[in-house]
Amino acid sequence: MADPLITVTDLAAIIDHPSVRICDVRWYLADHAAGPAAHAEAHIPGAIFVNLDEHLSVLEGPGRHPLPDRATTAGTLGALGIGDEHTVVVYDDRGGAIAARLWWMLRDLGHKEVRVLDGGIPAWTEAGHAVASEVPDLGAAVLTVRQATTRSIDREALASRLGTLTVLDARAPERYRGEDEPIDPIGGHIPTALNAPYEDSLTASGSFISREALTERFRSLGVEDPDTVVYCGSGVTACHNILAIVATGLPEPILYPGSWSDWSSSGMEIATG
Repeated sequence: MADPLITVTDLAAIIDHPSVRICDVRWYLADHAAGPAAHAEAHIPGAIFVNLDEHLSVLEGPGRHPLPDRATTAGTLGALGIGDEHTVVVYDDRGGAIAARLWWMLRDLGHKEVRVLDGGIPAWTEAGHAVASEVPDLGAAVLTVRQATTRSIDREALASRLGTLTVLDARAPERYRGEDEPIDPIGGHIPTALNAPYEDSLTASGSFISREALTERFRSLGVEDPDTVVYCGSGVTACHNILAIVATGLPEPILYPGSWSDWSSSGMEIATG
């Protein structure tokens, strides 16, 4: 399997190639307009903006960021200029926390040529590379729905299998324990789930820790079980745990897209502490 991450150096070497598409997926919970504004001010040259709310979610469905169906995703991303022939590089400024959602969704379409920029735009500028404010007009492309390289599970199927598989919660420890829940109606976690905050895969600068450290981390959490399920608040940062696990070569886990926002609002059993 190809490395799901790309370094700043490697991106700089291919940035001008016509087969490359760069996607800025910056998003901020407290201000949904801040991502587009940050892109308009400065982005990696040639990058298009992909909006979590508008392009990578739909209004109706389980959880706060319901996944579009695959045909809708293909049409949306194709209209933005991402096609079958393109190598896609996605980035944000949160260590890939949001970018991993687009990475997962492209692979869910069967598009394998997609990688996340390790360290995001902070690593790009720290290395001395230029940024731009011009918005590229790439024109539409054809993005075909093929066999997915991903797996997902819904609430009912997960509930029926609790106790027989490993479940990882990517949220912060205080949300997992139910001590502080700023978004969803109730705090806590899915029974049997282990806390695996996505930030623990990152250095202080927002780059990924070494592959050896990643492997040790996730092996200790039991992800050698091929039926490991990952979730978060709304199915976004859970994809970051999948990205990190794929980078180690361990079996790719299953995404619960609705995540805690779906589970906690559906009258399911919860655990705290």
